Amino acid sequence: MTARLARTVSSLAAVVLTAACTNYYEIPIETPIRPKLDVSAFQRVFVAGFISGGSDDVDGNLETTRLLRSQLRTKSELRVIDADVLPLMDVALDAREGSNGGSQTAAAIKEDSDLEVYEHVFANVEYWKRIGEEYQQPLIVTGTVMFAPQARSGIVQRDQEVYDSFGRRRVVPVRTYMERKGFVLRPRFIFIDGRNGTILHSENFREEILYNANQTSPALSSYFELMDRLIPSFLSTLSSQRIRGTRILLQ
Repeated sequence: MTARLARTVSSLAAVVLTAACTNYYEIPIETPIRPKLDVSAFQRVFVAGFISGGSDDVDGNLETTRLLRSQLRTKSELRVIDADVLPLMDVALDAREGSNGGSQTAAAIKEDSDLEVYEHVFANVEYWKRIGEEYQQPLIVTGTVMFAPQARSGIVQRDQEVYDSFGRRRVVPVRTYMERKGFVLRPRFIFIDGRNGTILHSENFREEILYNANQTSPALSSYFELMDRLIPSFLSTLSSQRIRGTRILLQ
């Protein structure tokens, strides 16, 4: 029994000694993520413009075009083409007039259903092929952008500080009815092959932000905050991204 106890004590001492002598090293690592779309055949990218609606306070077409071009200049190997934004709504209506034999005027886009009148323009292969020939056959980025105000009410859980009779502080969850308002952003990015005018890939996104009813936020600020959330997903479609992390090594 004494010998067994001695062996146990000796083993524990060895473990403690090993742990005491162990050094921990934190090594940074990066994990690459392959892009969703193979763009190796392209040297240029043309963010052509968007059909947008929802809010009169933000021009979703111009703001989205400028923002994506700026992001692609710094985070993509493709050369960004600087050119005027295409009048896609007019192009869509002109094509519909030609097929119907009548004239139409652009209607305000307030709901997703209002986009249906214009969405056929993205399938117009001949039109996009001509655009591709004009700009040396780039990858073309276009689509729709809906940025609209929204309001919502319901039960919201929030943390509240409380103090007991001894003055001790603690935080407890409290459920209260609250009216909130904010904005919702629903872009659809469409990637078109400028060599033949066909759609290569399309992807839908949705982001929303809500504020307390007594809190005000400019529409443009909310738009940029929502775009910041989805820009990484947009970029991952075109170029490889890297996830940074750490690994622990023992010595």
